[in-house]
Amino acid sequence: MNVVNHFVPLGYAVYGVDHVGHGKSSGTRVYVERFENYTDTLKTYFDMVRHWQPEKPVFLLGHSMGGLIGAVYLLDHQAELTGAVLSGPAVKVHGNVSPALIFVGRVISVLMPKMGVLGLEAEGVSRDPAVVQAYINDPLVCRGKVTARLSAELVKAIRRVAAEAANIRLPILILQGSADRLVDPKGARMLYDAVNSVDKTIKIYDGLYHEVYNEPEHDQVLGDVEAWLEAHLDRRKT
Repeated sequence: MNVVNHFVPLGYAVYGVDHVGHGKSSGTRVYVERFENYTDTLKTYFDMVRHWQPEKPVFLLGHSMGGLIGAVYLLDHQAELTGAVLSGPAVKVHGNVSPALIFVGRVISVLMPKMGVLGLEAEGVSRDPAVVQAYINDPLVCRGKVTARLSAELVKAIRRVAAEAANIRLPILILQGSADRLVDPKGARMLYDAVNSVDKTIKIYDGLYHEVYNEPEHDQVLGDVEAWLEAHLDRRKT
């Protein structure tokens, strides 16, 4: 809500989508048949937003797995966007996940695709205890393990981004907490180095956890995003 509460009073229209298997969307929790189900749905939703806001500049904002979805979306649809902001993007397989575990997970994704294989640490969301408790209490947050199929599809998407990130050329802002325990913080830097955007910015926030918009320093983070957006809107006017 911090993103909405910050930008709506400034005159921005903010739209969000619950991906399949998440939030209020239908589907088995934290499960997807193929990663393209996310990006295809996002394309459908983008077309709806474009219809609601004709001729307006559109920026994509993706966080965590949404950052990975956003990065893959840019590979296919960046020409439709004015720019992108990716925070805590899950674009690198975490260092504590071995190649052997990835292989086993791929096998399980075929044999038992809906089997839970990976849990998330709620305490890694934020250094703010109130944010962690709200995350735990939120009925729309799935507290079970990520399914084998989703895990395998995430790895495939990560590998695609690593192989094709040089094709991303639109203005991009990448945000990352240096103490992120849920995604590998090195992924943000890897993505920044790989994209071919002439206009690219990365901000690493020292000591911040995964949800940089929900950390005690969220005003600073949102202020940085606001300044970046305003600068790119001003460029369109000149």
